[in-house]
Amino acid sequence: MIVDHFKEMYIAELQELRSVEDQLTRALPKVADEAHHPALKEAFKKHLAETCAQLDRLDRILAKEGVEPREHEDESMWGIIHEADRWAKMVGDAGLRDAAMIASAQRVEHYEIAVYGTLATWSKGLGREDDLKDLLESLQQEKHSDEVLSALAKQVVNPEAFRV
Repeated sequence: MIVDHFKEMYIAELQELRSVEDQLTRALPKVADEAHHPALKEAFKKHLAETCAQLDRLDRILAKEGVEPREHEDESMWGIIHEADRWAKMVGDAGLRDAAMIASAQRVEHYEIAVYGTLATWSKGLGREDDLKDLLESLQQEKHSDEVLSALAKQVVNPEAFRV
């Protein structure tokens, strides 16, 4: 695909982000099941619900454009998820695994924050106020998820893991 216009780049990046969220809807249930600490399990389950809502918002944006939402597959997220899964399998202790899972989940959050931030800026530049509202809502959810993970790591999971 050759991109000749900013709008085309914007739509392609929306499709990539849709792929990110779709991959996460498949990965998060497994992650929640593997988490040991109850608060971490709950955080992953809550984020799954938010991810489903984010996917719906992206589908609505892409439907307005009349494009195939699944045209692009985000390989970066596939790699992040694959590495997180590999890393979790290498760690035997449940508390250590929770710490590793938080680190991996924060990589995901930071990636999503970067993409949502970029797309929000682009949507504003393109005058797409409805898109901007939806993208900013998802961006705030991603930032909040990152904050929740940081708090869990600092207050509960890492202190327990340091004892191993």
